[in-house]
Amino acid sequence: MHKPLLTTDFLDRAREYYGDKEAVVATTGERFTYDEFGERADGFSAAMAARGIEKGDRVAVLDPNTHYQLEAAYGTMQLGAVHTPLNYRLVPDDFEYILSDAEVDAVYADYEYAEKIEPIRDEVPTEIFVTNDTDAVDGDWESFDEIIEEAGTDYERPEMDEDDLITINYTSGTTGDPKGVCRTHRTETLHAYIVALHQEISDGDVYLWTLPMFHVNGWGHIFSVTGMGAKHVCTRGVDAEGIFDAVRTEDVSYLCGAPTVLNILADRYEDHNGDIETTGANDVRIATAGSAPPEAVIRTVEDDFGWYLKHVYGATETGPLVTTSDARRFFEDGSDARFSVKKRQGIGYLGTDVRVVDEDGNDVPHDDETLGEVVVRGNQVMDRYWNKPEQTEEAFSDRVEGYYHMGDLATVDEDGMIAIRDRKKDIIISGGENISSIELEDTLYEHDAVSDVAVIPAPSDEWGETPKAFVVPNSGDPDNPGVTAEDLRTFTREQLATYKVVRRVEFVEELPTTATGKVQKYELREQEWEDEDEMVGQG
Repeated sequence: MHKPLLTTDFLDRAREYYGDKEAVVATTGERFTYDEFGERADGFSAAMAARGIEKGDRVAVLDPNTHYQLEAAYGTMQLGAVHTPLNYRLVPDDFEYILSDAEVDAVYADYEYAEKIEPIRDEVPTEIFVTNDTDAVDGDWESFDEIIEEAGTDYERPEMDEDDLITINYTSGTTGDPKGVCRTHRTETLHAYIVALHQEISDGDVYLWTLPMFHVNGWGHIFSVTGMGAKHVCTRGVDAEGIFDAVRTEDVSYLCGAPTVLNILADRYEDHNGDIETTGANDVRIATAGSAPPEAVIRTVEDDFGWYLKHVYGATETGPLVTTSDARRFFEDGSDARFSVKKRQGIGYLGTDVRVVDEDGNDVPHDDETLGEVVVRGNQVMDRYWNKPEQTEEAFSDRVEGYYHMGDLATVDEDGMIAIRDRKKDIIISGGENISSIELEDTLYEHDAVSDVAVIPAPSDEWGETPKAFVVPNSGDPDNPGVTAEDLRTFTREQLATYKVVRRVEFVEELPTTATGKVQKYELREQEWEDEDEMVGQG
């Protein structure tokens, strides 16, 4: 039997079986059951339909992690319209590009971010602008709450196919203009299924929204958490005190956090000498993605907080999640053996083909030494880039035909577990030797005086390129970092091969990051190479 896979099924299921159960804890203090959540989504569907929005139209959503984001997402998809979430850390010029590129037909923006849309209203292709607090914004905006109340809950849901486009997620734009990643009902649904499985999501979960919902639909959790009938706890930002408070007061059982989130939690715990209650009534598990968390951070999260950490990996184009380090047959909980596994990106999700290939498209040996590019094939991988056929073709055909090319360089160990060693463009080639910036970062992070660090290639007359570290000191003051550049050079020299030693160090207050905590190394590279003809050394 064939039943179309539709994203609308997730809220439909929750309403059918969990209608009177609490669904959403709003940032305003309001609490909504799944029946109430569904009625508000219906209201948004009816209001948008009354304004001419129909199947295939794009509806942009600019919002921190509030209940309005969830309602607007499902309200849009119930019309067969295309949910287009926006990164709230962008600037007006970025929004003008994205809204024009996606040819949006309506915009909902949270009151805190509407001021970024107001200056470009006349430059984008829509006349429908909705916010959640008209008194707090300038310009002519309609009220979300008023339009859904006026519209009622009646609307006509069109016939939809699982291969219809249902969401466009724009990449963070770390290189060039952002690209719109096109995802269908089918790709979103199958990704949500495997996320629910591997992240062990159940109807008893209380999920804390520390991960931006705009980021590939919050790693698909707007679907999986909803479909399983679990509870959403919304936020308007991330801070360590707020996270610990929410975990305790709402009995949070599951959350996601980039390595930077783990760092701020660990720092707050240390600042309070461990005198912080880190759990409520439920056991807590946390998923992190991006750079491998250092062993010290894993130890703090698991041994001190009492949480269980899952390290996952992916990209906007892949759903995003494609691998997990949560392979418990390879380690015992509480043993030091877990660190070597959890620092790896791990093994492929169910139904996901993850390979590491050389430049000829051949699989690298499982020796944990030979570098290759990660390529992925799976039902959760994007359909295409919006209006970018050439980039789509390149992404799926560079080394291996039919696989999405992640742009990450990795090794594979004897168990088939991958470990990301670098981005292709982040490899430092110094005097003909390849140096992994991630390995250097991991080493520097172990120094007591280092809070955060990013390593990039810097131009060198002698070597072509040489490693440079931008270091955020634990002291918080780059003028008084509590350590010298020579100290850090000596520290790396004691632990790494001579050619890998960091040669230059710059102390900074903070590193440039995306909304999801990914360090934007391209900004550091542009700064470092601005006087050079090319942004690559002849190493």
